[in-house]
Amino acid sequence: MGTVALAVTDGMLHFELSLAYEVFDAAPVGVTVPWYDVAVCGSGAARVGRFRLEPDGGLDQLARADTVIVPAWADVDEDPPADLVDAVRAAHEAGARVASLCTGAFVLAAAGLLDGRRATTHWAHTEALAARYPRVEVDPDVLYVDNGRVLSSAGKAAAMDLCLHLVRLDHGSAVANAVARRLVVPPHRAGGQAQFVTTPVPARDDHPLAALLPWVIERLEHPLTVEDLARQARMSSRNLGRHFRAATGTTPLRWLLTQRIRRAQELLEATDASVDAIAEATGMGTAATLRRHFNRTVGVPPDTYRRTFRSRGDSEPIPPSR
Repeated sequence: MGTVALAVTDGMLHFELSLAYEVFDAAPVGVTVPWYDVAVCGSGAARVGRFRLEPDGGLDQLARADTVIVPAWADVDEDPPADLVDAVRAAHEAGARVASLCTGAFVLAAAGLLDGRRATTHWAHTEALAARYPRVEVDPDVLYVDNGRVLSSAGKAAAMDLCLHLVRLDHGSAVANAVARRLVVPPHRAGGQAQFVTTPVPARDDHPLAALLPWVIERLEHPLTVEDLARQARMSSRNLGRHFRAATGTTPLRWLLTQRIRRAQELLEATDASVDAIAEATGMGTAATLRRHFNRTVGVPPDTYRRTFRSRGDSEPIPPSR
């Protein structure tokens, strides 16, 4: 997968930088696919939060990287350093995939990489990003945005979501799930999910959805409806919808579709099952239904997805999870 370059300079925040390093620096135990070479690049020693960081090389190395990660920029009222902006722009022009974490989007916007593109940043700073860079289509309501070679994420946990999304694009969902397990974080949250929810996850055992979500995951092959979920949770469909929105930021049906697509990805990567069989195993009913939703969600048909990841030699990187 080549080199992942982490761009650093004075004024960066350490959290997003650290989590990106954790995701890309070492492959999880048991994963044997070719892994990334990570380089920390800066113009010199940088003050990152309360820490002083010595880069591996200069910002000129960004132009030789396959993927460039721009962590969060601390003071969004201050223009990012010109040498950083120029280096990020040069990396993109050289063909690198460039991703911003949280307020790193201000660096990408200053480099002109977000002009005419949809992008996001931490919800507290979306208005500032839109006001300063009116050519950017700022979406304040999503976790991350994937424009192909230019990606952006919201803050903190959403930065982790975007990093895992990049691993999923490069190695498949099974490997991304292995990274998530190593870091003890949720394996997948769709980019279109809302940034701010009242309760991000049902952490308590007595949460109304705590027992329901595992119950659904174990029964994805069944044609479940909202009424089925409400009946299992012993509440009305309207009440279920309110709890789902508060806990996951999305509707029950959209969440269920995401789980079905994720399971289909794992089966396409790790088994030789036909698309018809996978459609049945994921509760999609028919191959035509699976192909329609899969193409709309993932961006490619199931057969293309399978060929892509099989060609990378990771058809069975780890056993598929349920």
